[in-house]
Order: sequence, then structure tokens, then C-alpha cells
Amino acid sequence: MIRAAVLLLLLALPVQADWPQLRGPRANGHAGVLVVDVPLKWSEEENVAWKVPVPGLGHSSPVIRGEQIWLTTAIAKEESESLHALAFNVNDGKLLHNVELFHPKAFQVSHPDNSYASPTPVIEEGRVYVHFGAYGTAALNTGTGEVLWKSEEIVVDHEVGPGSSPILFEDLMIVNFDGTDRQLIVAFKKETGEIAWTTPRTFAEGNKPPHKKAFSTPIVLRHRGKPQLITAGADQVAALDPQSGEQIWEVRYEGYSVVPQPVTGLGMVFVNTGYMKPHLLAIRLGGQGDVTASHIVWDYFWQVPANPSPLLIGDRIFLMGDWGKASWLDARRGEDLWRQRVGGRHWASPLFVDGRIYTWSEEGETVVMEPGDTFKELQRNHLEGIFHATPAVINGAFIVRSTTHLYCLGSP
Repeated sequence: MIRAAVLLLLLALPVQADWPQLRGPRANGHAGVLVVDVPLKWSEEENVAWKVPVPGLGHSSPVIRGEQIWLTTAIAKEESESLHALAFNVNDGKLLHNVELFHPKAFQVSHPDNSYASPTPVIEEGRVYVHFGAYGTAALNTGTGEVLWKSEEIVVDHEVGPGSSPILFEDLMIVNFDGTDRQLIVAFKKETGEIAWTTPRTFAEGNKPPHKKAFSTPIVLRHRGKPQLITAGADQVAALDPQSGEQIWEVRYEGYSVVPQPVTGLGMVFVNTGYMKPHLLAIRLGGQGDVTASHIVWDYFWQVPANPSPLLIGDRIFLMGDWGKASWLDARRGEDLWRQRVGGRHWASPLFVDGRIYTWSEEGETVVMEPGDTFKELQRNHLEGIFHATPAVINGAFIVRSTTHLYCLGSP
């Protein structure tokens, strides 16, 4: 039953070989039907097509289009940090572009587990868009590395560093700015970097500034043929019209420092409420205004991860807990079907590739599982180093970033 459902799901996914944004073609951790023959086993000595050093430090995930891999990094320079966009060749790992974009005179404090280059780029034909939160946003020509535009107009206090990644919608690039001082969603015009619209968040009275920050990345879905931008922040998730920024509906909850990206399916959107006690909410799509009392279908709170995003597979949800506890839920009812400790600390979000679930721990261990209502581990692999970034996938290979290196596992 589960295998048949997974096969139908794979056939329904778009034919897509590139990995253009955080968590893939549909921003949900799924690879498309062209992504097959990825390796099951690897180590530092096995199934490594290439391994190259990455200058500086960053936790942004790699994105891929054609033969280029793009990511961002922060390089120590003159007692500060220099913020760069890097491009590598997918076939051999050769560094193609190393473009300095911003060199701020002063940096906010960053959490030891974060970096100054944590937001993931988003790429399309001929252009890549990179974002460093309050430190700046830019667009580059992917062929030449030329900087097309830069913006430093929106400044917020992230308190512990930036985290939200940009997404594309039609002629806009949209990103969350959820600081302790200001919280707003911003749409930039892709061509020029001008701001098309901004929408501030609202909060209940008495909220302390540290409890207003968040790091989640929005998604765009379609409900009854119309697009909705789903953007999760502290205390609320809201649906906006992505063309105008006008709010359509919202759901209120208690939580802040929200990191996981929402995921949608089955007529619902699944949203993590963030620290201190993360809940996973299933919210029925539709409605206007505050739909907190009417549209929450279920609320699950048993060891919900604060950092890795949920993975929806058919009518099941896979969760990879921050401290190594995996869970498998019935997505329609919010009931867990199994929970299993697999170990490790986890920042990266799980991926569903070629019919298998892959998880990635900070310590470099990947646990590969078969999706199903009974836990089944298929393989464990280990690489050297520290891993925070969610990998990218292309046909035949994983592109994996550690804090020091970029790997190609398999045969691209």
C-alpha cells in the first residue's frame, strides 16, 4: 500500500533535474522523477565523485541549475566578515565564481550554531539571488558572476544571525525579515531590486522583543486556483496574496524562533510553531481573517523538531527531531504510527529521493530509511566534518555541504 502510494507520488511530481531553492523544486524536500540512481552507500573513500574546500563559513544550502552549484559564505577579513556568493562546477567541483557582495562595518552577534551566511540562494535561468538578512540582498548573472543589483534597504535586528531564505514568485523575490525590532515580509522586484511591497506582522500586546524573531522560509501554494504565500513567524502563520502582500488569513499560536519551512498537501498546510515547545499544526486551507478557532485540524506536540522541516509523503508525515528521534505520522489525523531513535543532532531537513528517506546529522551521519508504517532502516553512512546545510540533489548524486567542504556523492 505505502509503496504503491509512493510510486504514484513520484509519478505526480514535476519532471525537474535542477535544485533551484531550499528543499528542492517544490520546496518540500522531494526530488523529481528525473532524480534516480542516487547512492545508497558512501564514505570518505567510497562514492565520492569529488570533494573541494569551501572558503569561509556558511550554512546556506547549495542550489543547482545546469552545471552550476551556488551557495554563500562569510570570509573573515580585516577583523570583520566579507559576504560572498560562490559557484562551483557540478561535474568536477571547480570554483567558477567567488564574488564579494557585502563587507559590513559592523555585525550583529551571531549564535554559535548559526552563521552570517545561512539563508539559501534561489536560482533561475541566468540569475541567482542571494540573501544575508539585514546585511544585504543581491542578484547576480550566473554566466559572468556580474552583480546585477544590490539592496541594503531593509535592516532588522536578527539577534542571533539571519536564517530566512528567499523564494521566487512571478516577477518577485520574496523573503521574511523577522527580527526582534521589526517583523515584515518583503517582496523585491527581481529585475531591479526595488521593493514592490512590505507587509508587517502583528502581535498580541506584551510580547517581548526576543519572542518576536523567526527564521522560517515562506512557500507559495494554490488554493482554488489562486496563489497564497504562506509565511510562518513568531506567534502566527499568515497567508498573503503574493502579488500585493495583502493578508488573507492567519492562525495564532504560542512560539517564536520558528525555523522549519511549512509544507502543504491534502488540502492543508503543516506549520511548526517554533520554540520553546514546538507543535506541528495541520491547518485547513481557506477562510478569511483569523481562522485559529475554525481551521486547525490537529495539533501534534510529541518531540516535534525545532529546526528540521517536516517531510510529507502521500498521507504520511516524517519528522526528524533535533536530537535524533524520528517520527512517522498519519497526516490526516495527526497520530504517530511509529517513533524511533536514530541518533545524532540534526539541523538539516530530511529528503525524499528515489523512494527513500535520507536524514543528515550534524556529526556527518546519514540514516537512510524506507517510508512505511513500520520503521525500516536501510543504511548508515558517515562523512568527516560538521553538517548544518540541507543537501541538494541532482540525477545520480547528492551535493552535500559541511562547514569546510562541498561533496558530490555519486555520479552527476
